[in-house]
Order: sequence, then C-alpha cells, then structure tokens
Amino acid sequence: MTIAWDKPVRLTDLARGPVELHLEPDAETRAQIAKRLGLEGLPALRADVAVRAWLDGAELTGHFEARVVQLCGVSLEPFEQAVSGDIDVRLLPAGSPNAPEEVAPGGEVTLDLEAPEPPDMLEGETIDVTDYVVEHLALEIDPFPRKPGASFEFTPPEEEVSPFAVLKQLKDKKI
Repeated sequence: MTIAWDKPVRLTDLARGPVELHLEPDAETRAQIAKRLGLEGLPALRADVAVRAWLDGAELTGHFEARVVQLCGVSLEPFEQAVSGDIDVRLLPAGSPNAPEEVAPGGEVTLDLEAPEPPDMLEGETIDVTDYVVEHLALEIDPFPRKPGASFEFTPPEEEVSPFAVLKQLKDKKI
C-alpha cells in the first residue's frame, strides 16, 4: 500500500548543507498510515528531521510524536495513547565503497549489540524521509496494547462430568 505522503531529499541537495524538515501529514494521510500500521486511528503525527551529508551518503536524525488509537487486547475497546521516538539512520548509496562487507554464504556473523546499526543501502539517489518516520513510528507502537485500568479476569470453565465419571462414582458408593 502506497501512502501519498512523501518528502524526498536527493543526496545532491545535501552539498549545500543540512536539510531541516518539519513533517505533519493531513487527516487523509494519517488515515492511510493508520490503516497501513493496523491502527484504529492516528489523530496526530509530527516529526522534526534533519538530513546531513555523511561519508558519501546521508545521516537522518530527528524526533517524532504521535497519538495512536489501538484496540485494547483485553477489553477490545479502542483507546488513545501517546507514542514518541527518536530517529537516527545512516544511509549509503548502492555500490558505495563505504558499505559494510557482505558475509559470504555459510560465513560466520558476529553480532555486537553495543555497535551502531549498519547503514541502510539506498536504491537510488533519493531518500524518502517520510518512510523512515513511519517505520520508526511502527517500531514504537505497542504490539500488545492494554487500556489503562483494563484487567483480565480468568474463570476456568466448569468441568463437564463424563458418563464414565458418573459410573465411577456409583461404583465407589457400591450401590
């Protein structure tokens, strides 16, 4: 599903200096984003993002704030909650000499959880900043939302009495 909300920044635009963006989609676009992310609604979304040159690519940093409407996993009632997060992404064009080396098939991969994320590889010379805002919003949404005050009350079902259990009770009584 494509969303009619984009703010492309070309890598060549960064030669003149950082590009500062204030992004705030209209109601129709927020409805499309909500549908894409499986939300009941998206009453508000705004982001302030800066795109700067980094090596032969770009660095995208910023912050977003949103209000999302989700269904409570306990009561199934819709409720609204605030979501916010930071954006910090590095991007390199395809074929960049600065791109991390790919691991050969069957090769060993060592993960360092303290190391920064490897850069994303661009397919062209253009960065769609709004895609990164929506991606980071999706990462911050609670996958198991619970409305404040909602609690789960479990009552086990009553055991059905099988005909064999009844016969066993009769046998125990020795009738």
